Amino acid sequence: MSEKIAASHQSSSRSAAVFTSQSHFVQIVRNNKSLITIFQECIDNIKEHLSGTYLFLLTDEEGVLLAMDYCQNLQEVVRKSEIRVGMYFTEESCGVNAISEAMARRSPIYLPPEEHESPFFKNWHCFSTPLTLGSRTIGYLDVSTINANMKSELIAIAKLIPGNMLSSLQNLAEAQPPEEPPVPLTARQLHVLRLIAQGQTVKSIALKLNIKECTVNHHKKIIFEKLGVQSSTEAVSVASRMSYL
Repeated sequence: MSEKIAASHQSSSRSAAVFTSQSHFVQIVRNNKSLITIFQECIDNIKEHLSGTYLFLLTDEEGVLLAMDYCQNLQEVVRKSEIRVGMYFTEESCGVNAISEAMARRSPIYLPPEEHESPFFKNWHCFSTPLTLGSRTIGYLDVSTINANMKSELIAIAKLIPGNMLSSLQNLAEAQPPEEPPVPLTARQLHVLRLIAQGQTVKSIALKLNIKECTVNHHKKIIFEKLGVQSSTEAVSVASRMSYL
C-alpha cells in the first residue's frame, strides 16, 4: 500500500486517516465508474423516505472510499471530520470499523458504537456488507445511523441494496461489449497475469515458469503500466473487464 499513500499516519495513535494519492484515486474512480453511479441511483431512490440521521458509504475492494451520501443535518459534522473520498477504511487507517471488519471476515457485520476505534463513529450504529459479483468482491457498502431506533430499519435497507446494485451492474455488463485492450499483452505477460489472478505469489510464479523473481516483478511492472493500475487486485479487476482473463 505504501506506494499509493499520499498522507502519512501514526498507526499507534491513529491520529490521522490514510488517503490514496490523487492520481491513484482518479484511476480507482475510472475503474469503478459504473459501481459509483449505481450506488448513487440506489441511494437517491430511498433516502427521501428516511426521516432519521443516516450515512451511506461505498468503498472499493481495498477499502478506499468511492462515494458517500448523508442526511442534510450531517453536512457540518461530516465537513469537520476526516471522512473524504479517497480515504482508506482499513483498520490500519482508522482503527476497527464496520468496513474493516467486513473486509476481514468477508461477510456482513453490524458494529455498535462502543466497538469502533475511530472517534467519528463512537456514536454510530454501522452495518457493512461486501458487494460480491460472481466469486469476486468488488467493494463494500456501509449504512450507518446515530439513531438507535433506526438501526433495524437501516440494516434491513443495507441487506436489500446490494442485490439491487449487483443486479444493475450485471445488466449493465451484459448490455455493453467488453472493453478493448488498449495495448496487447504478450503471451508471457498473459501467463503471468493469469497466475496472479489465481493468487500465486511472485516466488511461486517464478518457480512455475522457471524464471527469476526479479523477472516476474518486471513482467508485473509492465502489466500494471499497460493496464493503468497499481496493484495485483486492480490488475485482475481491469483485466477481467477487458476480457484478458
